[in-house]
Amino acid sequence: MSIIAVTHHVRILGAPGHRHDEILTPAALDFVGRLAAEFGERRQDLMKERRRQALRLAAGSALDFPMVTSAIRADPTWRVAPPAPGLADRRVEIAGPPDRRTASDALNSGAQVWVADFEDATSPTWGNLIDGQLTLLDVGERHTTLVVRPRGWHLDEEHLAYDGRPVPAALVDFGLYFFHCAQRQIDAGQGPYFYLPKLENRYEARLWNDVFVLAQELLGIPRGTIRATVLIETITAAFEMEEILYELREHSSGLNAGRWDYLFSLIKTFGHRTDFLLPDRAQVTMTAPFMRSYTELLVRTCHRRGAHAIGAMAAHVPGKDPAAKDAALARVRLDKEREAEDGFDGSWVAHPGLVPVCREVFDGVLGERPHQIDRTRDDVEVTAGDLLSVRRISGPPTSEGVRTNIAVALRYFAAWLRGQGAVALGGLMEDAATAEIARVQIWQWLRHRVIDRETVLTLLDDEVVALGAEYPWAPVEEIRALFERMALAGELPLFFTPDAYSRHLVRRTEAGA
Repeated sequence: MSIIAVTHHVRILGAPGHRHDEILTPAALDFVGRLAAEFGERRQDLMKERRRQALRLAAGSALDFPMVTSAIRADPTWRVAPPAPGLADRRVEIAGPPDRRTASDALNSGAQVWVADFEDATSPTWGNLIDGQLTLLDVGERHTTLVVRPRGWHLDEEHLAYDGRPVPAALVDFGLYFFHCAQRQIDAGQGPYFYLPKLENRYEARLWNDVFVLAQELLGIPRGTIRATVLIETITAAFEMEEILYELREHSSGLNAGRWDYLFSLIKTFGHRTDFLLPDRAQVTMTAPFMRSYTELLVRTCHRRGAHAIGAMAAHVPGKDPAAKDAALARVRLDKEREAEDGFDGSWVAHPGLVPVCREVFDGVLGERPHQIDRTRDDVEVTAGDLLSVRRISGPPTSEGVRTNIAVALRYFAAWLRGQGAVALGGLMEDAATAEIARVQIWQWLRHRVIDRETVLTLLDDEVVALGAEYPWAPVEEIRALFERMALAGELPLFFTPDAYSRHLVRRTEAGA
């Protein structure tokens, strides 16, 4: 490993904890500081561009495949890097927070890949984040491939400061893991692999690629060792899938089809328009025409470029009741059969109990092959209109759908504020994406007056009382206030996490530096 001079000092503002000194070493912090120095301002510029793009689309600008990059899409010759060791067969990937219990369950689940998720499945308390890094540091010999999902570009880590500012959370999660574990992963016969969340365009992918190039250079690791899969979970990224693969091509390991975050992004982007009015989220399945267009385009794009296409999350939690368990597994099987038949190379599950059914489905299609990248899906043709054809399933919500969204959002907020980012609710393993789609649907329905504010407030009163009875430890007034800020405001907050994080999870101290 190359030696990095301590010239980019990062201050620790979080409280010290057990074994924190093993992660927050001077050299590791200097490495993170070097990344922050190089890329912090550029990341800020990209976040400003996000806001400008949102304003343009809200003002009526059309969303389409970029003309300026048409040559990239038309060029049939370029490919992403070949599959890296441990990433050829990805038929079942299990995702969850990087805590020790989840790590043990995931690594013994029979899945090919464990996605250690610092993003939607982790409540970003200081303790959770550093304990998560320690979990990854302690993971020993295993057959399951480890892939780390750092937080998105839009988030800050307020317990670390560089040049008087919080360090971008993405660089903290990536940098600490890469510094401590990249060479270990290589020595174990695999490599440092990542999932990249919430990207909105090719420029944000290019930023990640440049981070990878510098990180490898600083630690003396060969360029191209890192591999990253991008979650296509924003509507704008759906129009730049090829460009995103192109920007990351020497480090790319494919794309993944997110679900709730994709719908969340759709509402954030077009929630002001009546032709994008979505019904209850339970009614917006992956078979909806615009969702089918999105997933089929993703498979075609990936396979055309030699990349893996990974399917959406199966979030069911198999219960103890035999009939309910059988019904849940049947729904998962049907969903995974559609993905495998459409050409996906693997898929996500949230619970170890879903690994066997997902694996059985993909075994049935793949057999001994590690993937089906050779199935290029040249039959697929998707237009901008196809990706935006939401009106074909537009409709008002049901009263039960409104209540469910309020109840789920409140319960998830309660767990998240307590430090739990992945929560079993109503037979599903929910994460931050669930809370996001739940609260923005309430906002959208209120905006278009398909429900009235008095009804929502009455239901909110009822659910806050139920929450207090179910979770006696919950700070119900804080949770209610968070819901009101996130779902009932005139202007829709882009994410609930930055506000809730700053108000409730940040605990700064001057201890350590």
